Amino acid sequence: MWSPSFRCVVRAGGDRSWRVGHGQVDEFLAFAHGRARPATVRAYAHDLKTFFSVVAKEPAEVTSRDVLDFVVAQQRPRTGAEKVVRISDGSAGLAASTIKRRLAALSSFYGYLVTRGDVAANPVPRGLPTRKSRHRGERGVVPLVRGVRRLPRILEPGEVEALMAALRTERDRAMVQAMLLGGLRRCEVLGLRLEDLRLGEWRVFVAEGKGGHQRLVPVSQTFFATVARYLNSERPTDAPSDRVFVALKGRTRGGAFSAEGLDEMLSNARARAGLAHGTCHELRHTCFTRLREGGMAIEALQAQAGHRSVASTRVYLHLGADWLAGEYKRAAEAIEAQATVGAVR
Repeated sequence: MWSPSFRCVVRAGGDRSWRVGHGQVDEFLAFAHGRARPATVRAYAHDLKTFFSVVAKEPAEVTSRDVLDFVVAQQRPRTGAEKVVRISDGSAGLAASTIKRRLAALSSFYGYLVTRGDVAANPVPRGLPTRKSRHRGERGVVPLVRGVRRLPRILEPGEVEALMAALRTERDRAMVQAMLLGGLRRCEVLGLRLEDLRLGEWRVFVAEGKGGHQRLVPVSQTFFATVARYLNSERPTDAPSDRVFVALKGRTRGGAFSAEGLDEMLSNARARAGLAHGTCHELRHTCFTRLREGGMAIEALQAQAGHRSVASTRVYLHLGADWLAGEYKRAAEAIEAQATVGAVR
């Protein structure tokens, strides 16, 4: 029986690949490397290593029962979990989102094996069957793991002000503004090249969006003013990288700024500002919440965010208590006025 491992292989050019220790799994990871982001491939490797460590079988021997047993094992309370109150889904085991991610990685792996002809069917069930629909006569399914759709956390204006004041360089301010004012993802900020800045249009070209999709999005002039100061006074003139944001010191000076570096910078700034939250993704959520509160149409918000489906954007309809309360008050007053008119004789 093979023993699953979790290894990172760094190639000569600095490119990283991930290995689990099984030929079929590692071939899948190599295939995924050409079509997914490094963080996604790393998550695939970790989740597949976890699954096969629990199931302890060869990939071709795995059955749907093994997958269901794995779900139960992941939902089982962990040592010390009795001291943790999980608000999201009420369980003491792993979060539903984590289990669903692991099932998605497993399903992708077996989809690859099915296409290649290595196995006859994907053992990961699409869901559990329900009773037939009374209207359409079809069999529906419920998900293996029921998740909780949580509203994203955002920063209040005072928290944004405190965070911006805690940033120490123009580079750091520009990166945060790209997320706060343009709604860019962390990987999109780090992937910006000098040629992607459309100064005359106040827009940036996102060449490496999620899923490989490109888009051209407007960003506030405040961001471009900060970028200009950074380029004029901080960015090394001899930087070999064409990325906009590079390391300013150390042995990697002039090289592309890393995701780990951005996370560390933001974490330190939050600590100086006394903030308990404020991740890159929360900055992006804050941007879209404020844009929606300002009256931006949901279709325009979808294009700005780079969402393939408007369903992903609809979450911002539920954010912004003042906007929702105002919309409700306007509609309720109209209803009450009609009822009053109808009662007058």
